[in-house]
Order: sequence, then C-alpha cells, then structure tokens
Amino acid sequence: MKKILALLFIVSLSSLLTGCLSVARTPLGEAVEKGDINAVKDLLAKGSNACEMQNYGATPYMMAAYYDLTIFPLDMKYRTCRDEIYRILMDNASETLNKGGLCPALVYYAAGGGCNDIVKEQLGKGYNPNEKHDVKHGEFTILGYAAFHGQLETVKMLLNKGADLDSAISGLQAYASRQLRGGLSEPLTRKTYDKANLGIEMLSGLKPMTVVKLHQKVSPVIKSDVDELPAKVKANNNFYAIIIGIEQYRQKLPKADFAVSDAKLVSEYLSKVMGYPEENIVTLTNEHASKSDFEKYFEKWLSNNAEKDSTVFVYYSGHGAPNTKTGDAYLVPYDGDPSFIEQTGYPLKKLYESLNKLQAKEIIVALDSCFSGAGGRSVIAKGARPLVMNLQSNMVLSKNMTILSASSGDQTSSTYDEKGHGLFTYFLLKGIKNEDVVKSDGSIKMDDLFGYIKPQVERIARKQYNNEQTPQLIGAKKN
Repeated sequence: MKKILALLFIVSLSSLLTGCLSVARTPLGEAVEKGDINAVKDLLAKGSNACEMQNYGATPYMMAAYYDLTIFPLDMKYRTCRDEIYRILMDNASETLNKGGLCPALVYYAAGGGCNDIVKEQLGKGYNPNEKHDVKHGEFTILGYAAFHGQLETVKMLLNKGADLDSAISGLQAYASRQLRGGLSEPLTRKTYDKANLGIEMLSGLKPMTVVKLHQKVSPVIKSDVDELPAKVKANNNFYAIIIGIEQYRQKLPKADFAVSDAKLVSEYLSKVMGYPEENIVTLTNEHASKSDFEKYFEKWLSNNAEKDSTVFVYYSGHGAPNTKTGDAYLVPYDGDPSFIEQTGYPLKKLYESLNKLQAKEIIVALDSCFSGAGGRSVIAKGARPLVMNLQSNMVLSKNMTILSASSGDQTSSTYDEKGHGLFTYFLLKGIKNEDVVKSDGSIKMDDLFGYIKPQVERIARKQYNNEQTPQLIGAKKN
C-alpha cells in the first residue's frame, strides 16, 4: 500500500510540475524544456537571458540543471558544465551578473554543476564562499552544494579558496536529518538523503587534506617584468583577436605550463596596450577551447566581424602535433587526441585558409607551440617518431598575413620558468613593452619585433636549457 501511495505521489508531483512548467515558461524556458540547443542559442542572441525568471520562480539555467521530466523525480538527473545547453546558459548568466544584472543562486548552481571558472570569477569579485543559502532543504554553503552534487574538483578548489569545511558538513547533516524526519519511503526523499550522505562522506574524507594545507608553505606567485603593463594607445573598433591558451587536456596529455596565464596576459596587452576593444577579443582556455570552439570562432566569428579595414590578431599557446602520414601540422584543442589527430586536431592549413578569406587589411598569427612531436609544446601518437616539419609546406598565405612561430619545424618550444611564461611569449610581450614596436594606431612593426624576439629566444634557450630554439617569421609584412 505504501508503495502505491508513493507512486501516486510521484506521478501527481510530476504532473503538477509538468503543468506548471508548460503554463509559466518563457520562450527560453520552453527551448530548455525541449532540449533545443539551436533555439536556446538563437533566443540568447536575440536578447533573452538565462537569468530571466519564469512565473514559478525558476530561471532557464536552473531548469537546465534539473530538467528531464521523463525521469523526474526518481533519478534527479543533474546536468553539469559538461552539458552544452547548461554551459551556454551558465556563461550567459555569469555575463548578466557581471554587467550588474540580477541572477539568483548563480554561484550555487555553478558550484553544483562544476563550472569552476564561474565560481572562481565570482570569488574574485568578493563573493563570500561561506555565505549560507536556503535551497528549501537546509542552509547550504556553495561548498556543501558542490559536495551534494559530487563535484570533487570544485570542492577542492573551494577549500583552497577558504571555504569552511565544518559549516558545509553541518548544512548537509541538517538537510539529511530533515529528509529522515519526513520518512524515506518515497524514492525522491531516499535519493536526496543518499546524496547528502555521500556529500558528507566526501567532505569528511578531505578533512586531513585541509589540516595539512594549513601548515604548508605557500609558494609565491611568479611575477616578471612583462606582467606590469605599459601605457595604453587609443582603442580601435576595427581590431579583433582570438586568443587561445590550453594548459591541461582532456586526454591527460603533458601539461603545457603557463599556457593559460600567457593567453590571459596577451589578451590584457591587446586591450590595455594595443587598443583592441575588450568586446572584440575572444579568449579561450582549457575546456573552453575545444575543436568546435576553434571552428566556431576561426570559421564564423571572424568572418562575421572582420571588415576590409580590420586588423586581426590570433595567438595560440599549447600543444601542436604532426600528422605522421601526411606531414601536416595541427593545433591540439582541449579535446584533441594525437593518436587520432586527423579527426580531433585543427590543421594549421585550415586555420590559414579561413584567415585568407577575411577582408582584413592585416592579420598576425603568433604560435607559442611546436609541431614535430619531439617534446616541449608538441605531442605525437604513441609509438610514432618525431618529424621535421616545414610550416610553410603546402600553405598559401595572403599578402596581408604574418606568422610568428616560436621555433622551427624540427625544434621544441621551451618555457621560461624563472619568468613564469613561455619563452617565446615572454619576449613577444617584452618586445611590445620595451622596444618601441607598437605604432600610435596600435599596429606592430613586425620586422622590428621579430628582430628583437629571435636572438633573445635563441640566447636563453641555448644558455639555460642547452636547447636550439629559433623563432620563425613567415610571410613577413615590412614595416
């Protein structure tokens, strides 16, 4: 009898929610309900936002977190940042909040979904990680909410940012007790009770780690002279840039040290020194630099924005890889696999073909990578032998394009550990800062910049790393 009553309760609750959602949803909410990603993108592009309240109090990104009524509420499927619709909505919600809009419970849903970049961003803006929030089943902090949804990496990040472990555990215990008092005969109650206890176990198991961390010496952040930016030139609305830094890869490839911080600093130099408007700069790092992101921004975004008087700047820091069958060079996206590089990599040839189609008056590509598979910032399929790459082979560059590459085709690209940057990127930025290579309109004297970078990189690579690294200038545009 109890099982029948429980089933009737679940069916009635599901019907109630379905009816409520079908009546009170906005067009964006309806698109989320249907799982229609194209409609979601279209509505966001037309001005809808993920923070807009439905009549019943939820927002589209909240709906995306839980919405799967075919199994609700038995499984309580919780989408995360790995789900494309959820990621798109969370990015939109974060942007709305950063512009001063209201976005209730954003940080909680970001923590619960494993959107660590959004959580870090809000913490950096002063959000208190120990603020308590009533989510109708206890006073959760974001640490407790992340643990409730099994987000171990988010939990570890929050602990390192000062989140209080005991407070999070107490919130989960209060929630579990509330479920217990209500009885565990209903599947929904049992499910959430079990999730709370798993969260408590996760946090309790990390207690020794947090105690040790309190006594560890904190390593100082490496700062170099190029981290202090020089004066800014006047902004030019016809300047566009795509900046990519991939330090960690989904396939657990060797880490490309400093790639993310280098990409972010290059973006700062463009916006704060060289006159690129912030809204014209796309910065992609780690999991946000997948192959589909490359295709989206190189093949669509640039052609939609760059005009005949535009200057385009492309920067890539991360691994390159060779196709051992064809000898072609590939950029390795976050989801790239050197064993299947033809299917998962992004060919340099394809990048240059896309850039060749632009009407821009000037295109600059800076590659802090290498492509032979011999190490450094290059990878290769297991068992394959490194190649001597010719980066100009079978590639046709338009007259307005200049390529700056960190090394020649048979070399590796080094990091400059004592400066906390890639070796090539360090001298690229140092040249921009100190060598009077930036003109008053924000354009670069490419020959002068390369004339500075090349001997500096060669000297440090040979002197400190016993390594030959010779930067390349391809398709050079004269000053």
